Amino acid sequence: MHITDQEKQVIALGFFDGVHLGHGALLGRVAQVAGEMGAVPAALTFARHPRELVTGRAVPLLNTPQDRAWLMEEYYGVREVEVLPFDRSMMEMPWDRFVTEVVAGSFRAVHVVVGHNHRFGYRGEGTPERLAGLCRELGLGCDVIRQVELDGVTVSSTYIRGLLEGGEMERANRFLGHPHVLSGRVVHGKQLGRRLGIPTANLFLPEGILPPAFGVYATRVIVGGESHLAVTNVGVRPTVDHDGRVTVEPWVLDYSGDLYGQEIRVEFYARIRPEKKFAGVEELKAEILRNADQTRDFFARYGAEERG
Repeated sequence: MHITDQEKQVIALGFFDGVHLGHGALLGRVAQVAGEMGAVPAALTFARHPRELVTGRAVPLLNTPQDRAWLMEEYYGVREVEVLPFDRSMMEMPWDRFVTEVVAGSFRAVHVVVGHNHRFGYRGEGTPERLAGLCRELGLGCDVIRQVELDGVTVSSTYIRGLLEGGEMERANRFLGHPHVLSGRVVHGKQLGRRLGIPTANLFLPEGILPPAFGVYATRVIVGGESHLAVTNVGVRPTVDHDGRVTVEPWVLDYSGDLYGQEIRVEFYARIRPEKKFAGVEELKAEILRNADQTRDFFARYGAEERG
């Protein structure tokens, strides 16, 4: 196949859940090589976690495919993110056919970057060593990236999931290399917040996405390209709700527009407190107002630290 300068892609292979610092080592190398070759920095990933189909057990994910793609572009300059379905035919595809037909063929790779423990193809028979060998035969470049460690711990999506489940948002963000992100469309709630003078936006957690530990968080909400401070509750709202459905509910501070129907992105920075049930809505309101002050204080300190 003739590959034009416009079509050439340097591709990172992986699932990239969370787009953490370990993934960043791959994606940074992709951007570097693509710049040297005049090629497009790209990543190839899957809509669902391969382990889910292989084991039959759901894998709770940190991000939707859309958020993964946004994070790769925003933090690492990846211009093309190809999200493939992971179905039985993909699961049973021999590893070398995946490389020749999909990576080099359909997606015009001229250079491939993988992590040291990446396995792919039927029964995981594709290893970094086999990939490197086949790339040499095909005339493609190949880099195998070593594991990344922080505080003596290997950076991994599994480790970060555990931090989020434990409410350790600030440590999770250190391993991610950026704020944890959830995004979605604002839907109608029960309007209780509006009646209390605390108008919140309601996001239902996308199916299959891991909720952070229930509680209240200091966050930023990006709407229409603008960033606003927000105090965000994650949980089942035990004071006012009884259906048990998990919601992500930011109160966007100093914002007066109507958010209903808009796509917003919530960036999590720190957990302020666990979720708890209050005696009534007035007690709940007083606590949320206090949490708003705590959120402002947190970002005042955070901004001071960033300025050095």
